[in-house]
Amino acid sequence: MAEEFEIRTTNPDDMAALERLYPRAFPDEDLLALVSDLLDSKPSVLSLAAIDKGALVGHIIFTHCGVSEADSHVALLGPLAVIPDRQRQGIGSKLIHDGLARLKTNQTVLVCVLGDPGYYSRSGFTEETNVRPPYPLPDEWDGAWQSVNLHNTRQPLHGTLCVPRPWRTKALWQP
Repeated sequence: MAEEFEIRTTNPDDMAALERLYPRAFPDEDLLALVSDLLDSKPSVLSLAAIDKGALVGHIIFTHCGVSEADSHVALLGPLAVIPDRQRQGIGSKLIHDGLARLKTNQTVLVCVLGDPGYYSRSGFTEETNVRPPYPLPDEWDGAWQSVNLHNTRQPLHGTLCVPRPWRTKALWQP
């Protein structure tokens, strides 16, 4: 059983801990520039931290976006990071669920993610075919573009996800 931890919005004092977290969680990727750019974009992001005994052990960002052919509130989940020795303890799932609940109260209709279907399906995400990512995805990532509908709207959204500047780097959407 995972130890208890709290989920709270991040603040500027968390940056040093985030600078330590991301290289540990993603040793083969440099996500710090993206994280920093996204956090500078407030209030267009929801940034949450998992805190255990005063230490930041996990982090997630939801970026507010649009859809080219719709007038609805949507969000993009990512990145999500948990320190390696605390992975598989429910921290990432709790960050996702807490973020989705907060977004639902803010009238966000759809949340998209580019990630492992086996992981994100546990939080209700399914393959997204109506809202396209901002860049074409490689064939080997088939099924990795996913979404969860927060309000069970009967009419699916259609169009291309319109992302803010930090997400407009094509390399973020390629292997």
